[in-house]
Amino acid sequence: MSATEGVARASSVQGRSVDDLPDAELATTLPGVPDCFGRLWTPYRMAYIQGADRPADASEQQCPFCRAPGVDDETGLVVRRGEACFVVMNLFPYSPGHVLVCPYRHVADYVELTREETAELAGMTQQAIRTLAAVSHPDGFNLGVNLGAVAGAGIAAHLHQHVVPRWAGDTNFLPIVAATRAIPQLLGEARTMLAERWVEGD
Repeated sequence: MSATEGVARASSVQGRSVDDLPDAELATTLPGVPDCFGRLWTPYRMAYIQGADRPADASEQQCPFCRAPGVDDETGLVVRRGEACFVVMNLFPYSPGHVLVCPYRHVADYVELTREETAELAGMTQQAIRTLAAVSHPDGFNLGVNLGAVAGAGIAAHLHQHVVPRWAGDTNFLPIVAATRAIPQLLGEARTMLAERWVEGD
């Protein structure tokens, strides 16, 4: 079997040729060394990659986490408001229901939080977990705070706690081979569902 035949065979999906799949391209038609991967083009992401509407965080005026609480909940995708912190949908979710718990105050480092902010950030994180557990029944959660751009913070100037629901088998190669995540629920719908069924807890 030639390399080209091997690539064509490896490029089939459940008996279907990649040629039959929408928005895919056989690797054998591309320049360079053939491989077994199809290509799912996502040109709409170029606007973000090139900087259009990319969230800036150098100042409170540019920070999306400072702007969100200043508009109505639906427009700002705010799920819950507290005294010192609030919960907002992540515009670029890892999974359905991915929310962020943020202090209202524009601070970058966890150690800059006051005791009141720290307590409410932790409390609202617990409430977010309870709510997502009741609404979506995930198998687990990822929690995380990235401090600084080098640590992976997309908005480094405004602290935010990630609450990411996870399901068994929810990982796939789409983000790797296509730089794309499959999210089955609109952010507005997810916000409304979580807001309406928010669990305060003890």
